[in-house]
Amino acid sequence: MELKNFTILIILLSALYAGKSSAQVLTQEDSLSAGLIYKQQATVISGYGEAKYSMDTKRKSAEASLKRVVLFLGHKFSNKISLFTELEVEDALVANGGNSNGLGEISMEQAFLKFNLNPNTYLVAGLFVPRVGFINENHLPTTFNGVDRPFLEEQIIPSTWREVGVGLYGQFTRIPGLNYSVALTNGLNSQGFNSAGGIGGGRQLGQAANGTNLGVHAALLYYINDFRIQASGYIGGSTAKEQRVADSLQLNGGAFGNPVTLGEINAQYNKSGISVRAIATIINIKNAADINRAFANNTPQTMYGGYAEAGYDILYPTNKGEKAFVIFGRYEYLNLNAKIPSNGLANKANEKHYMVGGFTYKPIRGIAIKGDYVRRITGDFNQALIVTPFPQQVPYFKNNGFVNLGIAYNF
Repeated sequence: MELKNFTILIILLSALYAGKSSAQVLTQEDSLSAGLIYKQQATVISGYGEAKYSMDTKRKSAEASLKRVVLFLGHKFSNKISLFTELEVEDALVANGGNSNGLGEISMEQAFLKFNLNPNTYLVAGLFVPRVGFINENHLPTTFNGVDRPFLEEQIIPSTWREVGVGLYGQFTRIPGLNYSVALTNGLNSQGFNSAGGIGGGRQLGQAANGTNLGVHAALLYYINDFRIQASGYIGGSTAKEQRVADSLQLNGGAFGNPVTLGEINAQYNKSGISVRAIATIINIKNAADINRAFANNTPQTMYGGYAEAGYDILYPTNKGEKAFVIFGRYEYLNLNAKIPSNGLANKANEKHYMVGGFTYKPIRGIAIKGDYVRRITGDFNQALIVTPFPQQVPYFKNNGFVNLGIAYNF
């Protein structure tokens, strides 16, 4: 056997073995990350996208949108250094400044260099996505059930949450399947926080991130038998202002001024067409009252939530995952106003229950056709938060249903 072919065989065998303790290889991006691109100075193209149709059963309205199209371009400089970039367009059209006008946006989802330090350890530097929750790091639309991402991982854990910084990833050699990550990034901008969207609006996303505040992410990820178990945490400052501005707003400056802490734990089980996953998370914003005084954005002090999902692939006995038809159900509970500071306004509408049921059909790998029904139940909307008078005010329904259809791809 020629040396090159022998090398390829060893790499593939290694990947099959690693697949028992690491994420599945689905795209060219995954292949580049896993070291399966053997050619030197190789450039790879990959991507994913999704579109949806949604009907609001109470408002009797509907919407169709191309949610996102993402193009990945990567380059292997050597066995030690690779480049990863993703350009994302949301909602099909970008004009007049983007989503401030209700239209789409274009952004870099990631742009970082990966340095392989040894077979078990690597370093990333640039704009990257830290490891937190299920969806943030593994957000291909063909890999999760439901037309939309789980609500907890949009409203409490923001996804995709990417920042500029450096991250160290590795495996514990003495404990097979146990992985770790630790990252240092820029912090959040508390001016973008609010009671309905949590900390999501505070992501700086690599766009001229302001202030001297920092964020530290850390995670442990364990693959054992048919289980995937993860715990992660974050602490970071949220005063994204230079010191003189922070002083004028009476906000703590420095690396961890006005700290935000996040903790989450999740677990997943997959075997013989059965899939079960669950997650719980909590966020604390210690100085929420100071942030509200400075920005009047009704920032809560504590948010928490969780969800559990179960699914079964009815085609698994005959197709072993090559083709799939998954029937699933998910229950989510979110409380974005679990604790409100004295100068905040409570809103029972931000205590939410979601019941989601539907299907995911995968005729071939890389394609998903989805459908689901979402029942959302909340408390009363606080009328003190209404700033648009009748008749411009959009009606709010505490108990509402949504029918969704979607398609997704990755390559």
